[in-house]
Amino acid sequence: MVRDRGSSGQDRQVMTGAQALVRSLEEIGVTDIFGMPGGAILPFYDPLLASEKIRHVLVRHEQGAGHAAEGYAMATGRVGVCVATSGPGATNLVTAIGDAHMDSVPMVAITGQVGSTAIGTDAFQEADIVGSTMPFVKHSFLVTSADEIPGRVAEAFHLASTGRPGPVLLDFTKDAQVGETEFHWPPRMDLPGYSLPGRPNQRRIAQAAEAIAASERPVFYLGGGLNRAGVPVEQLTELVELVGAPFTTTLTALDVLPTNHQLNLGMPGMHGTVAAVGALQRADLIITLGARFDDRVTGKPDTFARHAAVIHVDIDPAEISKIRAADVPIVGDLKDVVPALTAACREQFAAEPRAEIDQWLTEVAHIRATYPTDWTDTDDGLLQPQEVITHLDKAASEDTIWVTGVGQHQMWAAHYLHFNRPHSWLTSAGAGTMGYGVPAAMGAKEACPDRPVWLIDGDGCFQMTNQELATCTLNNIPIKVAIINNSSLGMVRQWQTLFYGERYSNTDLHTGAGTERIPDFAKLAEAYGAVGLRCERLEDVDDVIAQANAINDRPVVIDFIVSADAQVWPMVAAGVSNDEIQHARGMSPAWEEE
Repeated sequence: MVRDRGSSGQDRQVMTGAQALVRSLEEIGVTDIFGMPGGAILPFYDPLLASEKIRHVLVRHEQGAGHAAEGYAMATGRVGVCVATSGPGATNLVTAIGDAHMDSVPMVAITGQVGSTAIGTDAFQEADIVGSTMPFVKHSFLVTSADEIPGRVAEAFHLASTGRPGPVLLDFTKDAQVGETEFHWPPRMDLPGYSLPGRPNQRRIAQAAEAIAASERPVFYLGGGLNRAGVPVEQLTELVELVGAPFTTTLTALDVLPTNHQLNLGMPGMHGTVAAVGALQRADLIITLGARFDDRVTGKPDTFARHAAVIHVDIDPAEISKIRAADVPIVGDLKDVVPALTAACREQFAAEPRAEIDQWLTEVAHIRATYPTDWTDTDDGLLQPQEVITHLDKAASEDTIWVTGVGQHQMWAAHYLHFNRPHSWLTSAGAGTMGYGVPAAMGAKEACPDRPVWLIDGDGCFQMTNQELATCTLNNIPIKVAIINNSSLGMVRQWQTLFYGERYSNTDLHTGAGTERIPDFAKLAEAYGAVGLRCERLEDVDDVIAQANAINDRPVVIDFIVSADAQVWPMVAAGVSNDEIQHARGMSPAWEEE
């Protein structure tokens, strides 16, 4: 960077575009980034070395950088940042960018690009990452001039973190990074057409309160938007308890209210609890806060909650009535809507007698008592994965951050873990990305070094990104990993059991019981500088978990050898009505007995 005096006598900060990029990230408050250098992004990495404000974590694969940025963002609410070079470096970020888009995770992905004059010539490691990611980002920027850099950085972080959060791509050509510019901060942002919702419509809020007061069978349908909005637990609790209605929480919202709250029915949908699914099916009013009626919740959409009116609150107007028509649509920030709706309900309840809901609460309690979420043991003598997770849960402190991969273990974790505070549950929901777990846990631990971070992973998921254990070891990021090792692609195998006549085509991974164990996960962990443990007997589970909890100077991996025959229950098969939910003991849902 060069300083000189302009004609006004003030300091002029002349620097390269790469230096301006580093400086812009510092000015915006970035303290941690995850990435891997390469030719097209190398000009940025040179001044980054001198930064005293930004810690760079060198990953082993760019997908790991993207998922780590997601984990960082989900654990803190701040924008996560990942960096890659052009071509394959950039395309390796695509899965993580798509994952962040589906789950509304605030993330900025920085990529290098070939020189602007070489674009379109099939230059070495050229890829149109802007075009590739356009369908699943909030915005993509191709930056070709050093003068643009501060403004584009400010705009990217504003877009990623406001409204409905999501990923934003910044693609910097090499000449933009090496060219010179005069640095100014803060820059002027220019985002025509991008506007945030104002205060919620008070007439709609009043209509919602009237509908709630008139409802005899209301249910709250709470979604991940509550987490993204940062709605205080106290405010959400006040609304739920004022209304007194039972609530369900989607896969991305399991930690928005305490698991043990007396009105909590658990997760709805394909693998939801019978109580949650049944309550939604029998409701006369669904109060939807930050959820989007995705197919995993609704089942066959035209059979979902046939008798219910819908209040739908979301910051993204595109989600309102996209799947299910909203009777009371409210576009707004949930941090504004929740207290406004609480005040309106309080006023409505004081003005007129509300409908009686005691009978409804009794009915829901009966369903919950009749159909608890439990499991039946397999007869192969191996550990039951559900039991392992309950032991992990009991041994964990209340401030633990739980992360999962995707599949059966993810659903079991959703059912058997307990949460007491927000930002305690990280999982890939909308995209269902195998390989999410290890790097996401790494990002969460980097963000929250004083909180324990446990990853519950599958033997399939773990093998996709386990190389990031090396990153954890070398950067003092001591995550703990519980591999629920059923030696198979468990969820796929479950579908083969139920729908394909037990024809197990290409789902055996040869990692667990009765196999040669390729790989041996305990030895693999040790090769990466982590502690590797294995547990095969129920009487050893608590001791092995205690060993893991006592180690805090390096990563720990426990290989739990569990039954491949264990299945996730309840279950609604794809494409059918939620009325056809199946329970572990094969019983019919209570609402079918009318």
